Amino acid sequence: MSLSPELIEKYSKPAPRYTSYPTVPFWENNLSPKSWESLVKTAFELYGEKEGITLYIHLPYCESLCSYCGCNKRITKNHSVEIPYLDALLNEWKKYLAIFQTVPKLAGIHLGGGTPTFFKPESLEYFLKEIIQNSSIIENAEFSFEGHPNNTTLAHLKTLKKLGFDRVSYGIQDFDSRVQQSIHRIQPLERVIEATENARKSGYKSINFDLIYGLPHQTLNTLEDTFEKVANLKPERIAFYSYAHLPSAFPAQKSFEAHLPNDIQKRELYEFGKRKLIKLGYEEIGMDHFALPSDPLNRAKRKGTLHRNFMGYTTSPSKVLIGLGASSISDIHLGYAQNEKNIEAYKASMNNGNWALQKGHLMTNEDIHIREIILDLICKQQSNIPVDIWERMSDKQIFQLKEMEFEKLVKINRGIIEVTKSGLAVIRNICMQLDLRLQTGQKQMTRFSKAI
Repeated sequence: MSLSPELIEKYSKPAPRYTSYPTVPFWENNLSPKSWESLVKTAFELYGEKEGITLYIHLPYCESLCSYCGCNKRITKNHSVEIPYLDALLNEWKKYLAIFQTVPKLAGIHLGGGTPTFFKPESLEYFLKEIIQNSSIIENAEFSFEGHPNNTTLAHLKTLKKLGFDRVSYGIQDFDSRVQQSIHRIQPLERVIEATENARKSGYKSINFDLIYGLPHQTLNTLEDTFEKVANLKPERIAFYSYAHLPSAFPAQKSFEAHLPNDIQKRELYEFGKRKLIKLGYEEIGMDHFALPSDPLNRAKRKGTLHRNFMGYTTSPSKVLIGLGASSISDIHLGYAQNEKNIEAYKASMNNGNWALQKGHLMTNEDIHIREIILDLICKQQSNIPVDIWERMSDKQIFQLKEMEFEKLVKINRGIIEVTKSGLAVIRNICMQLDLRLQTGQKQMTRFSKAI
């Protein structure tokens, strides 16, 4: 392993995943609906009109509960919920269109969940046509969706391809039947093969598999079998995520916690999987992500243009990410906002012409600077830390960085921090040392999963 057991024990502590800075528990909730509208207008004029905007659309329904899942979802087999929810999304989109005043340029759309393919193809077509016809689409726009192999039909793939989608991410997690039963995510290999082949036949240029390490009953032998099946299907991208165990927030996770690997075993699973992926020709993009050399993520990393947001690593240049739907988060560079998580409350707000904002944050100049530093560490594995930031860091943070340098996890030279190959394993811990808001908010740390 690249980390000793002692370092694994030391750094296997709760840490943010840094899909934003500040992270959600540290938002100051200082945005009223009117101030949000004003901020969106400013961000659109500064960035959106030139770079385009990206839409994240949260579709929260699932037919069954995957007990490992930490997403905001609603379990139901009642498909009559589809159109009323989509109409609420369109009402929210109209509110944004009124702010933009000019036709927005779409740099990307991502359908997340929940299970986007819970929705019938004709329902998605009805909704997306309304979105697209009120927009223009920039060259090389990325339209992607998350699909469940059990219910992503050829009709889904063809309908979405016709609308401009050419990337699909399948939530595989693990191919072992015992692991699948334990986390209640049962999907036969035949279904995954069919969904993958259907995507390729339909003209999708990129397929991603989500895999998770650290699941109950996972062993090196079961993981080796999973990667043999991955090798036969060879998706363009792999997201190899660490299982986030937070049973206080997601009680269903308690059902299998006696069968989870310990921290050292979990790290062994990751290192084993990483070696397998590299042997298969994938290259490490950054935290949890791998891609084939020809993939745009790899090209962006080589060019130094890789970006990261709430959807993970991306090649999109857009600084304006608008979230539509219950619990969705907007990141408009100047601030963040998250919608109401309760679906009924969200729909009621939208149908009454109101915003459904639950929390938000107005970025300070210091926030913007720290975010750039953390993004550089996560995307480029190095960053220049100005003197004024060093002066704002606590003695504890500086001491811990010096310890990390001694442990050969980082190199520090004239204010530049470089993450070593070993340090990639603890990059969340490294970012914490640059997180100035952590100095006054330690009690929020219990809301994060372990870094390793």
